Amino acid sequence: MAVKIEARGLYKVYPRDKGEAVPALAGLDLQVYENEFLAIVGPSGCGKSTLLYLMAGFLDATAGELLLDGRPIRGPQRDCGIVFQHFALFPWKTVKGNILYGLEERKVPRAERERLARHYIAQMKLTGFENSYPHQLSGGMKQRVAIARTLALDPAVLLMDEPFGALDAQTRRLMQEELLALWERKKKTVVFVTHDVREAVYLADRVAVMTARPGRIKAIVDTRLSAAARRHELLESEELVAKANAVWALVREEVEKSAALGE
Repeated sequence: MAVKIEARGLYKVYPRDKGEAVPALAGLDLQVYENEFLAIVGPSGCGKSTLLYLMAGFLDATAGELLLDGRPIRGPQRDCGIVFQHFALFPWKTVKGNILYGLEERKVPRAERERLARHYIAQMKLTGFENSYPHQLSGGMKQRVAIARTLALDPAVLLMDEPFGALDAQTRRLMQEELLALWERKKKTVVFVTHDVREAVYLADRVAVMTARPGRIKAIVDTRLSAAARRHELLESEELVAKANAVWALVREEVEKSAALGE
């Protein structure tokens, strides 16, 4: 498969006004393939979100290379859409207004904007809520709006930073299923950051495990599941549990290292 995103010897150091700088990433190497679903897991503070924001072009690397389609990432990328944990919706805009925002910024013709808004409102099961404001929506519905807003721009890469972390367990499971169905239809490149190992294994083709800070890639685990394992009602098929346990064993080693360092 073609490489969509590549990190080569990536470093990110956060300077401090007083005291030593904080190294977030140190010599990280990673390849993300076109149209794959890659999840990233690791201990808290290991640099997962930093890596995602570097991919989005929101941050600049301290050293190393980060490439999109073989070209260095310099600033925000039109081909990359990002979905955050806390929705980041405009509270003064309706569901439809939030979805239209990016299309208006890109000066998409009005008729096409309206068509895309209708399409993604229907696809994300928001029909009937077009004129509702974020404070009138449940957490799951807010996240559907955030995903619809991003997908309406048709990015080649979808970056997701713990998008379901703030949802209750039932809504989270439904959103996982919807995201997986959406990815199977659209086949975009997805990079998905999560603390939930079982979520990572359920969703992703591969799971990248990061080390304790400063972050590097410790291991990459192939987590493709059979259709039967994905259909299992409780996400407790032997196949899924075995792969989740293998990933957790790798993560646990790094969590224990972080704890020993007092991080």
